[in-house]
Amino acid sequence: MLMANVMATLPGTDPTDKRVFIVSGHIDSRVSDVMNATADAPGANDDGSGTVAVMELARVMSKQQFPATIIFVAVQGEEQGLYGSTYLAKRAKKEGWNLVAMLNNDIMGNSTGHDPEIKNTTQLRVFSEGVPATETPDEAKVRRTLSSENDSPSRNLARYTRTATKQYVPGHEVILEYRPDRFLRGGDHTPFNQQGFTAVRFSEVNEDFRHQHQDLRTENGEEYGDHAKFMDFAYLRKNTGVNLATLASLALAPAAPENVGVLTANLTNRTELKWTAPAAGKKPAGYYVLMRETSAPEWQQKFFVTDTKADLPHSKDNFIFGVVSVDAEGHESLPVLPKPVR
Repeated sequence: MLMANVMATLPGTDPTDKRVFIVSGHIDSRVSDVMNATADAPGANDDGSGTVAVMELARVMSKQQFPATIIFVAVQGEEQGLYGSTYLAKRAKKEGWNLVAMLNNDIMGNSTGHDPEIKNTTQLRVFSEGVPATETPDEAKVRRTLSSENDSPSRNLARYTRTATKQYVPGHEVILEYRPDRFLRGGDHTPFNQQGFTAVRFSEVNEDFRHQHQDLRTENGEEYGDHAKFMDFAYLRKNTGVNLATLASLALAPAAPENVGVLTANLTNRTELKWTAPAAGKKPAGYYVLMRETSAPEWQQKFFVTDTKADLPHSKDNFIFGVVSVDAEGHESLPVLPKPVR
């Protein structure tokens, strides 16, 4: 059987900016038996919701210009083994794409869960891996030194989506789920994590499993099957807005700072940081140094500087720091955690 991903590329306008951002949904669906290729499988929510979100994002964003490249993709074969996303992730790795972030949308168009029945129209989950799947022994040593188990690139992308939602999607909230996916499950972001890329998954808060992976039937008075009539399109619209806010903010922002380091030569209760400007793309208007307590799930404070260094009256013993590039309009890059420098 022939399988194919459907891709649309919005090329970046800056020839020096090689960054790529991907947003995806999956185009296939299934019934109870994953190998049943003949039964009717509407797949309205799983994953028609993610697919139409990607289509709408392509329609809206294609009317604008971004310095970086955005790829909108409906991947194939998710239900049979993540075939389409695995192919694309391996291709990106083989061809050396500067893939900064991948947003996967899967089951994000129904606001009412079942068993128990809970309606939630104001929140969306984002799942992110902690320790990167491709971490090397040397990287593990640095992670243990910094105690940065909760600061993987994917975790910081998830935090970024939450902040963008607060700024641009009024009344909506992203819930940070600190695990790679739902319990013992996976999705099309998984192959990208496995190839070492920064990737997260968006999903509705309370799923209704009567309308996932089900043969179409009525049983004990309950209707099973993934029909469009069980969708909440106003909720889906907000969740698409979360993607739009995140993608646009990232693609408009300068590239992240490079060679970010924390100076450790002197024993003080201060924190000295230094970095270099991004090598390509537009020049940042400045930088934010982000700071939070070691037990805090989200960034709590940020300090603006125009230089490529900062000297803060806050101890590196008590806080975790990150550095982002920012343009004159306030679009921020993803944060980079500093590594020890003597």
